[in-house]
Amino acid sequence: MTRARGEREERRGVAGVSDEQGGRGVVGERGEREGRGVVERRGGRGVVGVAVTGLGVVTPAGSDERAFWEGLCAGRSVARRRPELAGMPVDFTCAIEELDVDAEVGGRSVWRMARFVKLALIAARQAVTDAGLDPLTWDGGRVGVVLGVGVGGVAVLADNALKMHADGPDAVSPLLVPMMIPNAAAGEVAIALKARGPSLAPATACASGATAIAVARDLLVGEQCDVVVAGGAESVLTPLVVTAFARMGALSTRTGHPGGASRPFAADRDGFVIGEGAGMLVLEREADARARGRSPRALLAGAGSSTDAHHPTAPEPQGRGAQAAVETALRDADWSPYDVEHVNAHGTSTPLNDSMEAKLIERVFPRRPPVTAPKGVVGHTLAAAGAIEAVATVLTLEHGVIPPIANLDAPAVEFDIDCVTKTARKQEVETAVSHSFGFGGHNVALAFLRA
Repeated sequence: MTRARGEREERRGVAGVSDEQGGRGVVGERGEREGRGVVERRGGRGVVGVAVTGLGVVTPAGSDERAFWEGLCAGRSVARRRPELAGMPVDFTCAIEELDVDAEVGGRSVWRMARFVKLALIAARQAVTDAGLDPLTWDGGRVGVVLGVGVGGVAVLADNALKMHADGPDAVSPLLVPMMIPNAAAGEVAIALKARGPSLAPATACASGATAIAVARDLLVGEQCDVVVAGGAESVLTPLVVTAFARMGALSTRTGHPGGASRPFAADRDGFVIGEGAGMLVLEREADARARGRSPRALLAGAGSSTDAHHPTAPEPQGRGAQAAVETALRDADWSPYDVEHVNAHGTSTPLNDSMEAKLIERVFPRRPPVTAPKGVVGHTLAAAGAIEAVATVLTLEHGVIPPIANLDAPAVEFDIDCVTKTARKQEVETAVSHSFGFGGHNVALAFLRA
């Protein structure tokens, strides 16, 4: 058994799953009829293969890869009421509760970091370790960090605003600015990893983590970097921000049953549950990874981005902008829609987004590949979502398992899509696309190929 295959078999033993459910048999049909010819496509501009060599993830469902994957495959929401939200319009979130974040970060500088920065640093360290890389020995000038953040240290800002109102300007911390700015996470991760290449912080709302991965790929293909640590992080579970999302009608109001509130693609969905977390990938050129004896965990075969140019918060109803991003990713990977065997959906559980995305999947993917949506379990982690879902997509390719959508018995009758429900589906998957959409009309699609 090869090392790569052995690693895959070991990882597939992490979570128990049901036998393969019927679904639409896409993989079986393609394998028998076409001999899995798509596997030979190293995709992506036909020149440079980009490998995923490391994963890091910190979520409410688990603060490392194994716990996160087990939580996803169990298909149980982790939404809970929060004491600090008592009396607010929505009093529940998906929070990271079983990890001492400060202790995990360690060091004397932890006090100067906002929570989203700490989550990013934990996930980045995990990913670099998983990739078998050592920041003490690599050429830091060839290492980049691209870390999407949507909001930044809003909790620090709100706290200092209250202090100033109560006690005057002398009460404002001199660390307020460096702690609240969204690029603080990219900067601190670069410092910790001694990465002196580009350090970037794309902000495309809830697509930020996926945008970061797409930008990282460009840095590698353009040979500006040899290694890029890319992903997203967010932590804004404050009364102010949660109430703001509630006031705009984005959140589920199932205060009587928080665990059942996030239900992507369900007929009775009424909004998302806000969460926190971080996801990180280490990306390298495939040839470089193999030259140092590292087997890729997956290949990032293509990426596509677009903008709706439609509305500040609502998606374009027919999903034409989102479709453009998906089709660009497929062209970039040199795939046809028939090649795609799995979709990791953005799946926010909001009426408008899920309707748009279901129509998109129906139009673009004629074979109706099986669909999952992690936000049913971990909630909507905003800027971190695209990166966390990229991690989930890579794990699906490795394990041959598609996690179920939490709280979903069947998709709304108007949706003709193959949602994985109730239990994880055991199914070999060679190709997968992960969708990410954000306020402002930002759309990103990432195409991953099993290594």
